[in-house]
Amino acid sequence: MELNNKLSMSNSFNSKYHPHRRYNPLLDEWILVSPQRAKRPWQGQQEKPLTSVQNQYDPKCYLCPGNSRVNGVQNPQYEGVYVFDNDFGALLRVEVTTDKTEDVLDELLKIKPERGINRVICFSHDHSLTLPEMSVEAITKVVSIWKEEYQSLGELDYINHVQIFENKGAIMGCSNPHPHGQIWAQSSIPSEVARTQQNLKNYYYKHGTTLLSDYLQKEIGINERIILENNSFVALVPFWATWPYETMIISKRQVNSILAFTKEDQVLLAQMLKDLATKYDNIFSISFPYSAGIHQAPTDLESHEEWHFHMHFYPPLLRSGSVKKFMVGYEMLAEAQRDITPEQSAEILKKSSTIHYKNR
Repeated sequence: MELNNKLSMSNSFNSKYHPHRRYNPLLDEWILVSPQRAKRPWQGQQEKPLTSVQNQYDPKCYLCPGNSRVNGVQNPQYEGVYVFDNDFGALLRVEVTTDKTEDVLDELLKIKPERGINRVICFSHDHSLTLPEMSVEAITKVVSIWKEEYQSLGELDYINHVQIFENKGAIMGCSNPHPHGQIWAQSSIPSEVARTQQNLKNYYYKHGTTLLSDYLQKEIGINERIILENNSFVALVPFWATWPYETMIISKRQVNSILAFTKEDQVLLAQMLKDLATKYDNIFSISFPYSAGIHQAPTDLESHEEWHFHMHFYPPLLRSGSVKKFMVGYEMLAEAQRDITPEQSAEILKKSSTIHYKNR
């Protein structure tokens, strides 16, 4: 503690103790890191795990096999993965016509019709499971469906981007605990993806290599923020991470989409998803909430040599299973800010077991 206080008062910069900004090259933006706000190494409050166990089948769940959804459609008695069009999709397949285009609209009041498809992917027929509690074999089937859906949706002439993601936990707005994710496929490339793509292109045109290939090599050399590694993927806390326990899975091979994955790649991604999600659950001995999603090449007609497959995990928890970090005040008006450093959160995640707390 005395050493920490001396360092924090020193004029010699130390990223472990002094406030600083870190650059995110994917989004071309900065984040403020304030490690001095953490007065001592963070241990984390351990929440007691829930004693009640969810049933494998819930007669009131609209995602369980055999149950009817709100629109009256009955789910089949499926086993494993089940995919269907979202009954309350944010996008519609129908094509609408307009006598105006984006180019001729008012400079400040632009509007543009958007067409697309929303799908729900039930990861399992078992209502009680989450990804870390599923087998690697079962998760591999989910990865395989991600690949199939990305390909089939991307082949539609009006679909230029396919976003695969999962919201886990009520704190992340997930309205149903049944293990599931979503796919939003649309005619436009969304703003966050478009911004990332432009930065990836800028780097590729300048260096002739992908940004994430070069970044991954630096991280492997430093070996400070890497959480998990296998023959095909690395899971790490990004140098520029915004959320307290944010992580990213990056493919070791430079492939621009999931379509390039071999069967071995799919199994290894499934294993990494299970291990990473298990580490999350073990931090506070709870079902750890997050939003996670895949970033890969759009499905338009471009070749996209600049893209490198990666998957983001954005968990909101900070101090315990019930304390969430909010992006408010300074974060909303100025730029993102975090207290615990990416290196500290990486150390906590590295020490977290890959054996789920319920099985210990």
